[in-house]
Amino acid sequence: MSDDVLLKVEGLKVHFPVLSKGFFARQVGAVKAVDGLDLEVRRGEVVGLVGESGCGKSTTGRALLRLVPLTGGKVVFDGVDLGELKGEELRKMRRRVQIIFQDPYASLNPRMTVGDIIAEPLAAHGLVKDAKERQTRAQALMERCGLDPSFVRRYPHEFSGGQRQRIGIARALASDPDFIVCDEPISALDVSIQAQILNLLKELARERNLSYVFIAHDLSAVRHISDRIAVMYLGRIVETGTFDQICDDPKHPYTQALVSAIPVPDPVIERRRKRIVLQGDVPSPLNPPTGCTFHTRCPVAREGKCQSEAPTLRTVNDRLVSCHFAEEIGDLTGRSE
Repeated sequence: MSDDVLLKVEGLKVHFPVLSKGFFARQVGAVKAVDGLDLEVRRGEVVGLVGESGCGKSTTGRALLRLVPLTGGKVVFDGVDLGELKGEELRKMRRRVQIIFQDPYASLNPRMTVGDIIAEPLAAHGLVKDAKERQTRAQALMERCGLDPSFVRRYPHEFSGGQRQRIGIARALASDPDFIVCDEPISALDVSIQAQILNLLKELARERNLSYVFIAHDLSAVRHISDRIAVMYLGRIVETGTFDQICDDPKHPYTQALVSAIPVPDPVIERRRKRIVLQGDVPSPLNPPTGCTFHTRCPVAREGKCQSEAPTLRTVNDRLVSCHFAEEIGDLTGRSE
């Protein structure tokens, strides 16, 4: 693995067993939430992970930190296979990888003060043994995240949603990590607060040379913070590239459908292009389609290869695309005409 790559994911699978009813329950199937995902995150890089609800984004984020068991594949962090770590070795590695949860109302312990919540990683990892020093560190983190440090003894219910998310960010920073999974950290917040949280995360990434996987379904939010974007569909990455590559010249039919839903402020361009409306529903991860998982909804799917052979991520015009015919399909939205 290149020294510049902090996190490398190869063939990641997370399957949840489906059990039969009754006393003697047995496994009758599996929900394939993540099914063969490949991803790289470089040092100091912010990778936006986008896709529609149910595609496996949040499960992927949790799997990267070993918060859910891996069914298959590898998650290699700074040269260490996290899937092989157990016990004390895994606990020590968790100091370097943290997560900011989606729901700021459910992710904070209501019985702990804000100071204790933020300082908990310092105590858990033995970074600061003196209780007074931990509170001082917690106050410094509160101030950096835009909170009044004098509120250190207050409880989570005394704060607004945006303030609670700042508490979650401060807690994630406490152990001085190298990598943070941001699991839709702004989706539960008011629009007026979202930009503030995005700016804070962007500033912290630059100051501390942090790497993020920023999970979201809002492409405008992803554009603001991400260096590179990975588009996910039904448990797999279908395209990765810079924001300009993804939004100005998408190659995968699913990416083109996502981009076509974004309003364009230029009325001439907006009239010329057409909206790609995908037919049918997202297939069930309990029984995903064979071959390319998108072929049941793809407007340019072809019989044979698309139905029987799963495409792999390959380089097309300086980005990675998982489509057999990416070079041939062109722009389905009509913008290039």
